[in-house]
Amino acid sequence: MSTSLTPLLVSTAIPYVNAAPHLGHVLELVQADVLARHARAAGRPVRAVSGTDDNSLKNVLAARAAGVSTSALVAANSAKFASLHEPLELVFDEFTRTSVDPRHHAVVERLWRACAAAGDLYRKTYTGHYCVGCEAFYNPAELPNGRCPEHLLAPEEVAEDNWFFRLSAYTEPLLAALESDRPRVLPAARRNEVLAFVRGGLGDLSVSRPANRARGWGIPVPDDPDQVVYVWFDALAYYLTAGTAGGQDWWSTAYRQHLIGKGILRFHAVYWPAILLSAGLPLPDEVLVHDYLTVDGAKIAKSGPASADPLTLVERYGSDAVRWWLTSEVPKLGDVDFTEARLIHRHDTDLAGGLGNLINRTAALSQRNIDHLGAVGDIDDFAADTLGVTGEKINSALAEYDFRAATDAIRAAVAQGNRYVERTRPWACDQPERALRTLTALGNGLADQVEPFLPAGTARLRARLAGSANPPFRRLHSR
Repeated sequence: MSTSLTPLLVSTAIPYVNAAPHLGHVLELVQADVLARHARAAGRPVRAVSGTDDNSLKNVLAARAAGVSTSALVAANSAKFASLHEPLELVFDEFTRTSVDPRHHAVVERLWRACAAAGDLYRKTYTGHYCVGCEAFYNPAELPNGRCPEHLLAPEEVAEDNWFFRLSAYTEPLLAALESDRPRVLPAARRNEVLAFVRGGLGDLSVSRPANRARGWGIPVPDDPDQVVYVWFDALAYYLTAGTAGGQDWWSTAYRQHLIGKGILRFHAVYWPAILLSAGLPLPDEVLVHDYLTVDGAKIAKSGPASADPLTLVERYGSDAVRWWLTSEVPKLGDVDFTEARLIHRHDTDLAGGLGNLINRTAALSQRNIDHLGAVGDIDDFAADTLGVTGEKINSALAEYDFRAATDAIRAAVAQGNRYVERTRPWACDQPERALRTLTALGNGLADQVEPFLPAGTARLRARLAGSANPPFRRLHSR
């Protein structure tokens, strides 16, 4: 992550809307929100964007199965994704719907024409193995036991006359870019995966579908209305659409940061940079890749037994508990299993019993000794040193896309604060002013540092330090 005050364009991937959202989608939204809030707190201009991928064959098939129009299904499910923002305290500058945004059609058409002008688009007949879930063709060598590695289903054999992008022409330019960290792909294991894929040689990429197969849903190929633009070419262009605001071209001027799941790494770190190179546009600066959440070892899905409804979890446990679990329990690399018991344990241990306890002790001691405090003056080095080290650790961790390490730094600072209370024992002192001022400064500083992770909880922390009688966090197991 760039540490300067260069403007930051932070973006999530846009999901298909064939069904309602699950907790896996919320993971990415919360991560993006934390990065955006952290950058804003440092005084950096930020544009955070999200949205939905409306123009997918998956959406068409889901609408057909439900007996409703594609537009009706897409509108209803897209609204469900947008409705996550308020209860989860997410602050995005734009939510883009690719089927209705008045700018997006024009952006896709300009991108297509730029690639065509570069000589990188041609039409041919193709037969291949197509996974509807991935919206992608696979080579036989990429199908263990003949099944899609992502969805574990046998792809369809499809013969189509489509437009193709000359991805093969960009093997060497992509290698040069990736080896110089343009884009920077994190974690390193995912970078190595992308490099191995490109070094293995690239075939050309189908970038359109017959309009009749898509039931007429999608953006028509310029000058070829019998074809619609392939959903991934369309969806990736959303970054350009959302990167424009009020006449400002954030894509060209900002530090460009994508947050994505590992299942769509190839699209963002190979296909997308190649399309941008063809069109003469800047590449993303970072592609930050998270792994999956699971339930009982199975990848969380929009439907079926391995599902988790984020709004139900927020209603039951609050946004702080959900946001804290997603940032403190999910590792930088590797899938992680979600249970409500783990969510409760992490909240009650770290927030109610850790940070909340420190703030409660500080507030209670301050109120008991209010006559001693007077004006806040100099404090000892403990608060300044603790907050300084914690801030540096959080900055370093988030720059390396490691939310668990960032929350570990907060936990360590809370533990130091509680040890300070035990060491100084301000309740037993004749003159507790110095210790109480130090603890108050530490509490306010920790509230600032935890705010990107827990915006709602931070407001309660500050209120408690200002004299509110309400504890900032209550144990969930007592609800």
